[in-house]
Amino acid sequence: MRDSYLTIGADAEAAIRERSSKFLAYAFHVESEEEIAAHLERLRKRYYDATHHCYAWRLGPEGERFRANDDGEPSSTAGKPILGQMLSHDLTDCLIVVVRYFGGTKLGVPGLIAAYKESAAAVIEVAEIVERTVDTIFKVEFPYVAMNEIMRIVKEEQPVVKGQTFDNLCVMTLAVRRGRADAVLGRLGKVEGVSIEVI
Repeated sequence: MRDSYLTIGADAEAAIRERSSKFLAYAFHVESEEEIAAHLERLRKRYYDATHHCYAWRLGPEGERFRANDDGEPSSTAGKPILGQMLSHDLTDCLIVVVRYFGGTKLGVPGLIAAYKESAAAVIEVAEIVERTVDTIFKVEFPYVAMNEIMRIVKEEQPVVKGQTFDNLCVMTLAVRRGRADAVLGRLGKVEGVSIEVI
Protein backbone atom coordinates (compact mmCIF):
# COMPACT_ATOMS: atom_id res chain seq x y z
CA MET A 1 0.00 0.00 0.00
CA ARG A 2 1.21 3.44 -0.88
CA ASP A 3 1.97 5.90 1.89
CA SER A 4 2.09 9.01 -0.30
CA TYR A 5 0.20 10.37 -3.29
CA LEU A 6 0.14 13.38 -5.60
CA THR A 7 -2.64 15.96 -5.66
CA ILE A 8 -2.97 19.64 -6.46
CA GLY A 9 -2.16 22.24 -3.82
CA ALA A 10 -4.52 24.99 -4.99
CA ASP A 11 -7.28 25.63 -7.52
CA ALA A 12 -6.03 26.20 -11.07
CA GLU A 13 -7.53 27.21 -14.39
CA ALA A 14 -6.56 27.27 -18.06
CA ALA A 15 -8.27 27.89 -21.39
CA ILE A 16 -7.79 26.69 -24.95
CA ARG A 17 -9.53 27.38 -28.27
CA GLU A 18 -10.17 24.72 -30.84
CA ARG A 19 -11.75 25.78 -34.16
CA SER A 20 -13.85 28.54 -32.56
CA SER A 21 -14.95 26.38 -29.60
CA LYS A 22 -13.72 27.64 -26.25
CA PHE A 23 -12.65 25.19 -23.53
CA LEU A 24 -12.26 26.46 -19.94
CA ALA A 25 -10.49 23.98 -17.67
CA TYR A 26 -10.61 24.03 -13.87
CA ALA A 27 -8.75 21.83 -11.38
CA PHE A 28 -9.67 21.54 -7.68
CA HIS A 29 -8.28 19.66 -4.71
CA VAL A 30 -11.22 17.65 -3.30
CA GLU A 31 -11.63 15.08 -0.55
CA SER A 32 -15.31 14.12 -0.81
CA GLU A 33 -18.14 13.72 -3.30
CA GLU A 34 -19.95 16.57 -1.50
CA GLU A 35 -17.08 18.93 -2.35
CA ILE A 36 -17.15 17.72 -5.96
CA ALA A 37 -20.90 18.38 -6.20
CA ALA A 38 -20.44 21.90 -4.76
CA HIS A 39 -17.72 22.80 -7.31
CA LEU A 40 -19.82 21.45 -10.20
CA GLU A 41 -22.88 23.35 -9.01
CA ARG A 42 -20.89 26.59 -8.75
CA LEU A 43 -19.42 26.23 -12.26
CA ARG A 44 -22.84 25.36 -13.72
CA LYS A 45 -24.28 28.54 -12.22
CA ARG A 46 -21.33 30.67 -13.34
CA TYR A 47 -21.31 29.27 -16.89
CA TYR A 48 -25.04 28.60 -17.17
CA ASP A 49 -24.93 29.37 -20.93
CA ALA A 50 -22.10 26.89 -21.73
CA THR A 51 -22.80 23.92 -24.01
CA HIS A 52 -21.16 21.26 -21.81
CA HIS A 53 -19.63 20.84 -18.34
CA CYS A 54 -17.52 17.67 -18.70
CA TYR A 55 -15.47 16.37 -15.81
CA ALA A 56 -13.53 13.59 -14.14
CA TRP A 57 -12.46 13.03 -10.56
CA ARG A 58 -10.41 10.61 -8.46
CA LEU A 59 -10.56 10.17 -4.68
CA GLY A 60 -8.44 8.21 -2.21
CA PRO A 61 -4.68 7.67 -1.91
CA GLU A 62 -4.80 4.99 -4.60
CA GLY A 63 -7.38 6.86 -6.69
CA GLU A 64 -9.68 3.93 -5.91
CA ARG A 65 -12.87 5.97 -6.39
CA PHE A 66 -13.26 7.77 -9.69
CA ARG A 67 -15.78 8.96 -12.24
CA ALA A 68 -15.78 10.46 -15.73
CA ASN A 69 -18.74 12.34 -17.22
CA ASP A 70 -19.23 13.41 -20.87
CA ASP A 71 -22.21 15.71 -20.10
CA GLY A 72 -23.86 15.19 -23.47
CA GLU A 73 -20.72 14.94 -25.63
CA PRO A 74 -20.40 11.68 -27.63
CA SER A 75 -19.58 8.75 -25.35
CA SER A 76 -15.98 8.67 -24.02
CA THR A 77 -14.89 11.83 -25.88
CA ALA A 78 -14.66 14.13 -22.85
CA GLY A 79 -14.68 12.59 -19.37
CA LYS A 80 -12.37 9.72 -20.34
CA PRO A 81 -9.59 11.91 -21.86
CA ILE A 82 -9.77 14.18 -18.76
CA LEU A 83 -9.48 11.14 -16.46
CA GLY A 84 -6.66 9.83 -18.66
CA GLN A 85 -4.61 12.96 -17.97
CA MET A 86 -5.15 12.59 -14.22
CA LEU A 87 -3.99 8.96 -14.45
CA SER A 88 -0.90 9.78 -16.51
CA HIS A 89 0.10 12.47 -13.97
CA ASP A 90 -0.83 10.11 -11.09
CA LEU A 91 -3.13 12.71 -9.49
CA THR A 92 -5.83 11.88 -6.97
CA ASP A 93 -8.11 13.81 -4.56
CA CYS A 94 -8.65 15.97 -7.60
CA LEU A 95 -11.53 17.18 -9.79
CA ILE A 96 -11.02 18.56 -13.30
CA VAL A 97 -13.93 20.24 -15.06
CA VAL A 98 -13.80 21.41 -18.68
CA VAL A 99 -16.51 23.89 -19.66
CA ARG A 100 -17.13 24.06 -23.41
CA TYR A 101 -18.66 26.87 -25.41
CA PHE A 102 -19.53 25.46 -28.85
CA GLY A 103 -18.21 27.72 -31.60
CA GLY A 104 -20.29 26.41 -34.49
CA THR A 105 -17.76 24.00 -36.03
CA LYS A 106 -18.12 20.33 -35.16
CA LEU A 107 -14.82 18.80 -34.07
CA GLY A 108 -15.68 15.14 -34.64
CA VAL A 109 -14.80 12.35 -32.21
CA PRO A 110 -10.97 12.50 -32.62
CA GLY A 111 -11.08 16.31 -32.40
CA LEU A 112 -13.17 16.27 -29.22
CA ILE A 113 -10.91 13.69 -27.55
CA ALA A 114 -7.84 15.78 -28.43
CA ALA A 115 -9.44 19.04 -27.23
CA TYR A 116 -10.55 17.65 -23.85
CA LYS A 117 -7.20 15.92 -23.35
CA GLU A 118 -5.34 19.14 -24.17
CA SER A 119 -7.59 21.18 -21.84
CA ALA A 120 -6.95 18.81 -18.92
CA ALA A 121 -3.20 18.75 -19.68
CA ALA A 122 -3.13 22.58 -19.79
CA VAL A 123 -4.74 23.00 -16.36
CA ILE A 124 -2.52 20.28 -14.81
CA GLU A 125 0.54 22.06 -16.23
CA VAL A 126 -0.29 25.33 -14.42
CA ALA A 127 -1.46 23.60 -11.21
CA GLU A 128 0.82 23.25 -8.20
CA ILE A 129 1.40 19.51 -7.74
CA VAL A 130 2.03 18.49 -4.12
CA GLU A 131 2.87 15.23 -2.43
CA ARG A 132 0.73 14.25 0.55
CA THR A 133 1.40 11.40 2.92
CA VAL A 134 -1.07 8.72 3.97
CA ASP A 135 -0.90 8.84 7.75
CA THR A 136 -1.72 6.42 10.53
CA ILE A 137 -3.33 8.34 13.41
CA PHE A 138 -3.19 6.96 16.92
CA LYS A 139 -3.92 7.94 20.50
CA VAL A 140 -1.24 7.33 23.11
CA GLU A 141 -2.19 7.29 26.81
CA PHE A 142 0.59 7.21 29.38
CA PRO A 143 1.21 8.07 33.04
CA TYR A 144 2.87 11.40 33.79
CA VAL A 145 6.03 9.61 34.96
CA ALA A 146 6.57 8.29 31.41
CA MET A 147 6.49 11.82 29.94
CA ASN A 148 10.27 12.18 29.36
CA GLU A 149 10.55 8.85 27.58
CA ILE A 150 7.52 9.54 25.36
CA MET A 151 8.70 13.07 24.51
CA ARG A 152 12.14 11.75 23.56
CA ILE A 153 10.56 9.30 21.08
CA VAL A 154 8.32 12.07 19.70
CA LYS A 155 11.35 14.34 19.25
CA GLU A 156 13.36 11.63 17.48
CA GLU A 157 10.58 10.18 15.29
CA GLN A 158 8.84 13.52 14.64
CA PRO A 159 5.23 12.42 14.18
CA VAL A 160 2.68 15.21 13.72
CA VAL A 161 1.12 16.08 17.10
CA LYS A 162 -2.62 16.46 16.47
CA GLY A 163 -3.55 17.04 20.10
CA GLN A 164 -2.27 16.61 23.63
CA THR A 165 -3.48 16.74 27.23
CA PHE A 166 -1.04 16.48 30.12
CA ASP A 167 -2.45 15.50 33.50
CA ASN A 168 -1.98 12.51 35.84
CA LEU A 169 -2.90 10.51 32.76
CA CYS A 170 -1.48 12.09 29.62
CA VAL A 171 -2.98 11.71 26.15
CA MET A 172 -1.37 12.54 22.82
CA THR A 173 -2.90 12.11 19.37
CA LEU A 174 -0.17 11.56 16.80
CA ALA A 175 -0.04 11.09 13.04
CA VAL A 176 2.82 9.34 11.27
CA ARG A 177 3.38 8.33 7.65
CA ARG A 178 1.95 4.84 7.10
CA GLY A 179 5.30 3.37 6.05
CA ARG A 180 6.89 4.37 9.38
CA ALA A 181 3.92 3.70 11.66
CA ASP A 182 4.97 0.23 12.82
CA ALA A 183 8.42 1.42 13.89
CA VAL A 184 7.04 4.38 15.85
CA LEU A 185 4.25 2.32 17.44
CA GLY A 186 6.82 -0.33 18.37
CA ARG A 187 9.00 2.18 20.20
CA LEU A 188 6.09 3.81 22.03
CA GLY A 189 4.65 0.41 22.97
CA LYS A 190 7.81 -0.51 24.89
CA VAL A 191 7.33 2.35 27.38
CA GLU A 192 5.88 1.13 30.66
CA GLY A 193 2.24 2.00 31.34
CA VAL A 194 1.50 3.09 27.77
CA SER A 195 -1.68 2.17 25.93
CA ILE A 196 -2.03 2.86 22.20
CA GLU A 197 -5.19 2.99 20.11
CA VAL A 198 -5.04 3.36 16.33
CA ILE A 199 -7.87 5.67 15.27
